[in-house]
Amino acid sequence: MTKYRNALPQLSGGLFLGDAGLETDIIFNKGVDIREFAAHTLLPDPAGREVLANYFREMLALAKSTGAGFVLDCPTWKAHMHWAKDLAATEEEMRQANIDSVAFVAGLRDEFSTNEQPIIINALIGPRGDAYAPEVDIAVAEAEKYHAQQIGWLAETDIDMVSALTFTQADEAIGAVRAATAVGLPIVVSFTVETDGKLPAGQSLGDAIQQVDAATDNATAYFMVNCAHPEHFSGVIDAGAWTRRIHGLRCNASRLSHAELDECEVLDDGNPVELAQQYLKLKARMPWLNVFGGCCGSDLRHVTEIAKVMSA
Repeated sequence: MTKYRNALPQLSGGLFLGDAGLETDIIFNKGVDIREFAAHTLLPDPAGREVLANYFREMLALAKSTGAGFVLDCPTWKAHMHWAKDLAATEEEMRQANIDSVAFVAGLRDEFSTNEQPIIINALIGPRGDAYAPEVDIAVAEAEKYHAQQIGWLAETDIDMVSALTFTQADEAIGAVRAATAVGLPIVVSFTVETDGKLPAGQSLGDAIQQVDAATDNATAYFMVNCAHPEHFSGVIDAGAWTRRIHGLRCNASRLSHAELDECEVLDDGNPVELAQQYLKLKARMPWLNVFGGCCGSDLRHVTEIAKVMSA
């Protein structure tokens, strides 16, 4: 049963953690291959499922020890039809992957029912295409129709919210927000940016957030930035009202560009302590930030350091 769909706890403040770079951690640190970078493909295999479960258990235990809430992600980022051919999956298999992913995560929430702070079940929605280098521009109506399929599957489960993660285009984000709003699901939009602080298509972060809000009557619960190092976008954070719409960060541990990361054959895990201090500096400039996790190259070490400085 959904717990928080009608009132997301993180909107009322308090510290909330998220997980880290799930795929990079499992592939590079744990030595487990993830087919086509699609984490949901681990679930049917008992060994893969246990690796995924233990990854989240460590994060949930950290939230418990820190006294923080937790945004618990369903591994559904690539569980949509754009990737069906690569995964040799039918539409029904993709639908079932979403349902199974939610059930898996709901079981973990039950396992950590003694956590004092809320655990929010959040289903991830990835962009239609490469999150590092979008192949085509996607119109709003096309995006709404496309994302409505996966969002529709998820709306029938026990999730509390969805997050459009690593989105590269404002129009596609608008479509996803409209699709979620149509079925009564809270949605968060998390944009990724290049080393110049702009979206891959060249739009500024501020313009993208304002465009999404203007086209959807501020329907997005809040915005985030992910899959970028803090130094890539800290320079574009100004005194504009749009910055107050950003409530979360899931930054890369690596300073590498998306193109460099795409070619990288070894993990660049940066410096966990340094990354946490960079989060703290952004928090000082944006005191309303309250949802923190990691992305490419980060793992439990990074989230632990972030939790340490944010709960101090």
